[in-house]
Amino acid sequence: MKNFRSLLIAVFVLAAFISNAQNSKKDFYGMWTIAIDDGAVGWLNVHENNGFLDAELLWRGGSVLPVSNVYFVDDNNLVVTRTYEITKSEDRKHLVTQTYKFKRKGDKLTGVSIEPSRDGTGVNETKFKGWKLPDVGAAPDLSKVKYGEPINLFNGKDLSGWKLINPKQTNGFKVIGGILVTDPVQIPGKRVSYGNLRTVKEFEDFNIKLEVRVPEHSNSGVYLRGMYEIQVFDSYGKELDSHNMGALYSRVTPSQSAEKPAGEWQTLDITLCKRHVTVILNGKKIIDNKPVYGPTGGAMSADVFKPGPIYLQGDHGTVSYRNIVLTPILK
Repeated sequence: MKNFRSLLIAVFVLAAFISNAQNSKKDFYGMWTIAIDDGAVGWLNVHENNGFLDAELLWRGGSVLPVSNVYFVDDNNLVVTRTYEITKSEDRKHLVTQTYKFKRKGDKLTGVSIEPSRDGTGVNETKFKGWKLPDVGAAPDLSKVKYGEPINLFNGKDLSGWKLINPKQTNGFKVIGGILVTDPVQIPGKRVSYGNLRTVKEFEDFNIKLEVRVPEHSNSGVYLRGMYEIQVFDSYGKELDSHNMGALYSRVTPSQSAEKPAGEWQTLDITLCKRHVTVILNGKKIIDNKPVYGPTGGAMSADVFKPGPIYLQGDHGTVSYRNIVLTPILK
């Protein structure tokens, strides 16, 4: 009987130890992908920085940005805030705080984002869920990758094989002289909401080659698997930046400038393989098999392992595409 009691005590002590180990604050550390209830996507990276807690957050669109503040409520609850300034009148500006409450259970998250309405008379709350991302692993050996048959995504005649992501928006894409053109012209006195164009087919890993022409100051993007944006932008002559032509938007800065002046045709040769991306712009390798840690702003899905379409951003400016050929990577 004495031995049995000792065994029970040992089991309880071990269970308590395991429970505490599973509820350590440091279990929040790492990268989390987030599915927001309204269909948008987020991403959170929690870590220590010079001895203090820090984080970066992507929410819906835009860039991955450092948070304004991050703190633990307890082992399983984390609060993140972001702030931005808005002008309400010529002589009055307000600092708006967005609050994100994260509740962890193992490698899963649930939570809610809270921010005031623009006029300050109410609160907007949006629920979300998320899960921890596994490490991206070592870069694949691209010399050993095997490819399938090339697929011509654009026939040069019409939009066969393509559709709007949101059919309620206006389609600004059209085919002119064998070229796919997005021309989101705004009507004076009326705001037209232009949509993004996606392939009907979905893909896993692949190489995609295309040509693109960007007028001065114009902007678009090529989304890989509907999740990772390769920037299309008139950045000729600008300093290196993660928002320049050919960059993995807000995540990977090109290693060198390879843009052509506005209005000239440019070539993109992009390989996505095992959560690593390679970009060759105008014959120069500007991203060399770099890891992709999470979705970029405007992603269609939070699941980084899910197949997805190629999609072209259609609401930023006039941009032309041609010769869009995708070659799938075989498993």
